[in-house]
Amino acid sequence: MKRRSIGSSSLAAILAPLSMAVLCSSAWAAPVTVNIATINNPDMIELQKLSSNFETANPDIKLRWVVLEENILRQRVTTDIATGSGQFDLMTIGAYEAPIWAKKGWLAPMEGLPANYDEADLIKTVREGLTEGGKLYALPFYAESSMTYYRKDLFTEKGLTMPEHPTYADIARFAEKLDDKKNGIAGICLRGRAGWGENMGLIGTMVNTFGGRWFDEKWQPQLNAPEWKNAIAAYVDLLRKYGPQGATSNGFNESLVLFSSGKCGMWIDATVAAGMVYSSKESKVVGKVAFAPSPVAVTPKGSHWLWIWSLAIPKSSKSQDAAKKFAAWATSKEYVQLVAKEKGWGLVPPGTRMSTYASPEYKKAAPYSDFVLNAIQSADTKDATLQKVPYTGIQFVTIPEFQSLGTVVGQAIAGALAGKSTVDAALQTSQAQAERVMRQGRYIK
Repeated sequence: MKRRSIGSSSLAAILAPLSMAVLCSSAWAAPVTVNIATINNPDMIELQKLSSNFETANPDIKLRWVVLEENILRQRVTTDIATGSGQFDLMTIGAYEAPIWAKKGWLAPMEGLPANYDEADLIKTVREGLTEGGKLYALPFYAESSMTYYRKDLFTEKGLTMPEHPTYADIARFAEKLDDKKNGIAGICLRGRAGWGENMGLIGTMVNTFGGRWFDEKWQPQLNAPEWKNAIAAYVDLLRKYGPQGATSNGFNESLVLFSSGKCGMWIDATVAAGMVYSSKESKVVGKVAFAPSPVAVTPKGSHWLWIWSLAIPKSSKSQDAAKKFAAWATSKEYVQLVAKEKGWGLVPPGTRMSTYASPEYKKAAPYSDFVLNAIQSADTKDATLQKVPYTGIQFVTIPEFQSLGTVVGQAIAGALAGKSTVDAALQTSQAQAERVMRQGRYIK
């Protein structure tokens, strides 16, 4: 029987449907989903908005956002990573969690980054804060120290002059003069909401500069020492006399709104807020703000913090490559340029890249830029207390137990601020809790 050959046109007719099927299968393949847990701070909200640019350029990746208040975020991501449940592929964590979780083997190292990421461009103190065992375990989205913001128009009106290096005694004197509750202006706004990263962020630096420490060299808690009492008494006195109503409900975001809306004469908080109060369209104090270092008391050591909101990938993630690709984009020079184009140079994520601080456009838009860079570079996590200590950290102690201990102490101090207890009683309770935690952790007997 004669074999019939298949002509080219017939062969094309047979293969065409197969080719189309393959192409359609590829085109309609489900994109990889990256589940992201992040904080509801303005810079992160902006990242969520601008992330559509990433998805357009990477149609094979879909981003799913879970945006949470700070204390809740910390609870959710800690529970997720400790249990290995894999709910999130990318987590917003800080300089406290990164080295601890890396040591536990909970994080995937940030290796194999694209060459144009330029890891060497990251500010040294920021890069080191996210490094463990010589490996980078999180990519910094923005970094911050702390500073004093004040209304220069009100200072002029009251005949006040902010010193180049203010003390807490200066701050108390200014707060009294600026306090004008009848016209809706508090003399000072400070974090009052309980949490190791909320009220204790500021209080930790106050304890340092008043000469205090969390533990002595043998890990014995020191929370009932005179230095702690002096620091907490100053904090409670400032907010009770000259702070806004309902101060125990105010964290960073609430304080930012208060100051930006003209309801605070002074505010001691994160340097990241500078761009928002100086440049944001929502700020009613643009042109009326000046800045100074964080106040000191007995010593300048530990008077200003170092914090790094960063993006990290848990080992439990099933979408690690896609998560790393997005994290690299979100913390890149390219993203800084995108924010500058969309929102203006004054609102780019600060504190992470030397190239940002070398930019003439940024220097022009951010008159505080050199000051902030110096604050971040000079914040020393290894020498933050007047007396010797066995731990590292400025506004936190880099041990796993601190997350719960810091929050319990923050709650006790918030209770004293609310008038539910005295400062002495709050610190006695905190001391007892700290001793219990340190015995359980076998730091002390």
